[in-house]
Order: sequence, then structure tokens, then C-alpha cells
Amino acid sequence: MIDWSKKVAEKATELEQCEKKLLLNTVEKKSMGLNALTPWLAPIVWDGTYDMSILDKQHSGTRIGLFVFAVKKYIRFLQPFLETAERYFMVGHKVTYYVFTDKVDGVVKPKMADGRILQLHNVVADQRWQDVSMRRMEILTVFTKKHMPNEIDYLVCADVDMVFKDRVGVEILGDLVATIHPAFLISELKHFTYERRPISAAYIPDGEGDFYYMAAFYGGKVDEIYKLSVACQNGIIEDKKKNIEAVWQEESHLNRYLVYYKPTKVLSSEYIWNTNAPYGDLVKKKRFIILNKNNQEIRN
Repeated sequence: MIDWSKKVAEKATELEQCEKKLLLNTVEKKSMGLNALTPWLAPIVWDGTYDMSILDKQHSGTRIGLFVFAVKKYIRFLQPFLETAERYFMVGHKVTYYVFTDKVDGVVKPKMADGRILQLHNVVADQRWQDVSMRRMEILTVFTKKHMPNEIDYLVCADVDMVFKDRVGVEILGDLVATIHPAFLISELKHFTYERRPISAAYIPDGEGDFYYMAAFYGGKVDEIYKLSVACQNGIIEDKKKNIEAVWQEESHLNRYLVYYKPTKVLSSEYIWNTNAPYGDLVKKKRFIILNKNNQEIRN
């Protein structure tokens, strides 16, 4: 005789593991961001949803780029960024760091493992931090078309004012990859801070969208990042012609693009975490951490 109560209990346990139902008593219902799959069946990467040994073998020989801007006062964050990346980012794999800075002579090269390359590129820093932020898309359109296709297979783009605290490996690689913003991990769609003005090229109508992605960590195959950066850069230029600016600059344009060109893989908030974010118990691994800092002092 079949013990159906036992079968139901086993199925419930299996579902809990598959969908990562990491709920606190204060969370009234499960957020889509806590699942293991998106509605379009792209994986949402959580610890325990992959076999690292298999993935490392599959990506043996894969060439990976890490793109970062470090201009003006943000140069102070570059050394800890690079040092922690050497400790935790794509360990055992070929990595090229693409560092863009207005202070090339001030960069201290960390001790690097075999197969790791540091490229330093001089860039003029804009006066406004908002323009610095958006400048990255302009640089990406050039480098993903002219230089990177011959040097790397995948590109990961990151903010410099962050540090790696735990392993970030090839489990994050995919055709087009975006990371859930920790502040919106369990938020409803209506609370996302998308650009809501129809006049902007970053406009997302009410009711549309899936997740709110943070522009501090995203990536994909080089040709896909080229398409993304071109679309975002064109949107930025279009807004400038109208003398407007999207509410969250490049991040708004990034979110607009990803609403209509779905990422093939979504990273959970393990891959961007803010120590001030609520519901920290939902995220067991905190791999890439936003540093606490005085934004006003840094940006002026």
C-alpha cells in the first residue's frame, strides 16, 4: 500500500529545494526572484543549483573578460576590487581585466595567477558622475566590436566600488546574463523604479517587466553585450537630444533592453548584495558586496 502522506512530503521537500523557497515569516508570499526558473525558463542561479565540477570542465579553455571603470575618486576602490577578484573570480580560468581609468599611472597591479591579464586603458573622466556612469556604454560599444571578439568569449561588466567575498565562477556564464537588484529581491513589479516617462527611450509601461536588474553586474557573450550596449547607448543619445536623462541613467536603459530581450540566465542577489538591504536571511551566500561609502563625497 502506497503511503501517500510520505509521497506528498517528499514532493514538497523536492519542490522546496528546486525553487529555493527561502522565506522568512515576514514575507507574505514567494517572490519570483526566489525561484530557480524565470517564466521564460531561464535559470535563476542560487547556490546548490549547479555542479561546479561539471561546469569547470565544460569551460576549460574559455576566455573571460571583466570590465570595470575606475575614474576620479573611484580609483581608490580598484585595488581591493582586483585583489578580491584574483581570490574569488573565475579561479582557475583565463581572465582578462579591462580597466578603464583616468589615472593609469596610479594603478597598483595585484599579484596575478597564470592566465590572468590586466589591460589598462586611459579614459577621460566626465565631470558629472551620471555621465561617467553612462560613458561605460559608449566604451563597451567600441570594445565589444573592435577588440574583445578576438580576445575573450564572455564578458562580465562590474562596478568598481564592490568586493568579492565568495566564489564567483563559470556558473554565471551565459549568452546574456543579468543580476537581480538586492533592494528589489522580493518587491512586486509595481514597485520597480523603472523609467516611467514615455518621453524617455528607457520607458517601460506599467505592467511590463519581470525583475529589476542592477547595472553593477551583468554579462554574456561578447556579441550579445555589443547588442545590449549599442541599444543602451542609442537610448542615452536619444534622451540627450530631448534634453532629458533616464531616472537611473544606464541602469534604466539596461532594464528597458532586458524587458524585451530576455536574459538567458538570471543571477540571484547572491551575486550583488548590499549589507543594508532587508531580508538578508534569504541570501545564504553573499558573493559580490557593495561597499559602504559616502556617495556624495565620492561623486564630487
